[in-house]
Amino acid sequence: MVSITPFDPTTLFLVALLNPAVVIVAVLMGRRANQWQKLPVAAFAASVAGMVLFWLGGELGFFAIHALGGEAAILGFQCVLGFIWAWLAYRFWPART
Repeated sequence: MVSITPFDPTTLFLVALLNPAVVIVAVLMGRRANQWQKLPVAAFAASVAGMVLFWLGGELGFFAIHALGGEAAILGFQCVLGFIWAWLAYRFWPART
């Protein structure tokens, strides 16, 4: 079982970086965005989807969540990384209409 420590920035950043829900939602929404102003919405939606997957992984016992506080950092990291993924998809891989 993997243990998540509450305030280890490196671990929290890696959890946010490697969360597949953030990447998938941000890329899908970034591709469909027709204005750059929609990218923060895509980043927030990706961050929420990532938190749902994070919570589900903890509830199913894939890793242990010991203390409160780290989740806020993960949400912030996921929002920033979601914006980057959405921007990359918006810029380099737009959906064809």
